[in-house]
Amino acid sequence: MLLAAFAVAVVLGLTVSSLNPVALLVETAVLYGAAIYTTSAVVEGRRNAVDRLVTVVVTTFFLLALLPLVSVLLEVVRDGYKRFDVTFFTYSMRGVVGEGGGAYAAIMGTLIITALTTVVSVPIGILTAVYLVEYSKGSRLGKVLTFFVDVMTGIPSIVAGLFAVALFVLFLGPGARAGVIGAVALSVLMIPVVVRSTEEMLRLVPNELREASYALGVSRWRTITKVVLRTSVAGIVTGVTLAVARIIGETAPLLVTVGTTTSSNTNPFSGRMATLPVFSYYEYAQPGIPRGPYLDRAWAAALTLIIIVMALNLIARLVSRFFAPKTGR
Repeated sequence: MLLAAFAVAVVLGLTVSSLNPVALLVETAVLYGAAIYTTSAVVEGRRNAVDRLVTVVVTTFFLLALLPLVSVLLEVVRDGYKRFDVTFFTYSMRGVVGEGGGAYAAIMGTLIITALTTVVSVPIGILTAVYLVEYSKGSRLGKVLTFFVDVMTGIPSIVAGLFAVALFVLFLGPGARAGVIGAVALSVLMIPVVVRSTEEMLRLVPNELREASYALGVSRWRTITKVVLRTSVAGIVTGVTLAVARIIGETAPLLVTVGTTTSSNTNPFSGRMATLPVFSYYEYAQPGIPRGPYLDRAWAAALTLIIIVMALNLIARLVSRFFAPKTGR
């Protein structure tokens, strides 16, 4: 029945309009939903027919939500693999005009700044969440912290970049650009995500585990470190990974805090650094002549970012599986 609905939708698409994937999916879902509802109503009754119809509607909207993701992934892979060569990963853009060059400096800059941001943000975010869940107990300070975390969650990324620039200009003077400034800006964006995800994971830990630990005479801090955090470590790692994925592709804060350079700079405390988002932006926004090599590098940088995020998610899943309480490790 589904194949028949799909075939009718294809015929309609060829006769009435073009074979647009979204229109094809919607037409197939409508035809299949009408057919399955009618057939089920006759054979199984109206109640089962409604259940099957709702299943079709939910599945259709899920596939509609999946289409943009698949489309973006296919587009990036199609245009990005052209420059996936040794040169792209081992050379910078210093002295390169037109073809050649690579994103080695940008990859190193992204990894260094992201690592520095994670080192700063994760302890602050986890300890803040521990205070809100285990110590605040509805206190005024806890309510204030919760309010500011909610506000910071929705702060525009460019505002975080301007804040970091304004802060470091006081110490380093006008025109200061460094990887550490970008890390501070990204920390403003990452900390609230870590706080929120960690807080939710800590609240999922049953109070019975805390009470059992206290009944054995274990102190609060040891209960938190050995019981609460150990029980929720899988969820915390997943939340941290989502936070890293949130900030690793940010462009606006890095444009104003780190800038860009064609040379390789691995010192985040001195001078400009290249990063993958900014590298991709400039290669696309300010291409030379011919445009082809610049656009190829831009797509390859975007594909590299996607691969890094996928690798981080894979590592997070492995860590979560390793530390999950059910494994007995």
